[in-house]
Amino acid sequence: MESLLKLHNIHTHIGQFHILQGINFEAKAGEVSVLLGRNGAGKTTTLKTIMGLTPASNGTITFLDENIEKKPTYDIAKIGIGYVPEDQGIFGQLTVEENMKVAMRKVTDDALEKQDYVLELFPDLKKFWKKAGGHLSGGQKQMLSMARAFVNDSKLLLIDEPSKGLAPIVVEKVMEAIMEMKKRTTIVLVEQNFIMASRIGDTFTLIDDGRTVQQGAMNELIADDELKRKYLGIG
Repeated sequence: MESLLKLHNIHTHIGQFHILQGINFEAKAGEVSVLLGRNGAGKTTTLKTIMGLTPASNGTITFLDENIEKKPTYDIAKIGIGYVPEDQGIFGQLTVEENMKVAMRKVTDDALEKQDYVLELFPDLKKFWKKAGGHLSGGQKQMLSMARAFVNDSKLLLIDEPSKGLAPIVVEKVMEAIMEMKKRTTIVLVEQNFIMASRIGDTFTLIDDGRTVQQGAMNELIADDELKRKYLGIG
């Protein structure tokens, strides 16, 4: 399976702080690649660096065989990378319908078909189509954020902590939706919930203190109790 995205020796500074100090990983087409590590390890910064929000100070990021580490965020979005931030990033004053319209770069038949598809995945969004985004529940806001990123021609979705703060029954819905989305796009997922990550991830990359420390197939990590204890604090 071909690699869609590759990060090689990525370093990122935020102000005087050297946050990423050697990140290496790749995402293969059609898979869910999960970034794992303790809080503060650099997972969210890795996603932001891919999107150009916290530009890399060293190293290379290749997407579809094109170097993107020096591109501005809007160009990275245009070439097919969608981003679901940890804080969801929806417009609270706009309705669900308006949020979806704003998210569409072009209103094409394909975009409208994807919108219909994602509304089947998240029926709550259809139900509250005319409701302001700010009045949705936490789970519904997460669904809207994922739907907004998916509706364009995104060959890769970066999803940051989709289960954070959600009730277990909502986490199950989000997991099911990600598994469905995987049939139509490639996903890089940051997730603290190891049960969720282990169920939907094909591969893992462990990050510690801004560095990649281990990569492999998810079933290898599931079986390695020492690695989970050392880097994830899972007994």
